[in-house]
Amino acid sequence: METVIIETARTENGYSGACKLLPGWIVAEGGDFKSFKAYVKESIDFYIECAKKDGTAYPSIFDKEYELIYKFDVQSLLEYYRGIFSFSALQTVTGINQKQLAHYASGVAKPRKSQVEKISAGLHRLADELNSVTV
Repeated sequence: METVIIETARTENGYSGACKLLPGWIVAEGGDFKSFKAYVKESIDFYIECAKKDGTAYPSIFDKEYELIYKFDVQSLLEYYRGIFSFSALQTVTGINQKQLAHYASGVAKPRKSQVEKISAGLHRLADELNSVTV
């Protein structure tokens, strides 16, 4: 199964997303992430349906089974997890000082690529650890 990346950002009232495979396609949804994901799928289906009806070209990946992957920018990701993990806990997971993480989350500072990779690796390690737990 192929993957389709949705560049995702947190907005004041919900989420927004764009996909490089679909030029001009941008979607925004107020509310929680679950409703945003449903809206993205509905919007892509509508985009493809209209392209087929109009005879407009679109990426063939959408004719097969595909998986949507939501790629957050660092600020949005940290803001999303702020309500779940403290910056102290994220410091333990990522190895990045909690004050620096707070600056990234608030938009005061923008992380270097190496810091983005550190945050991503830390969160993926945490996810892998959680996935390995059985009850």
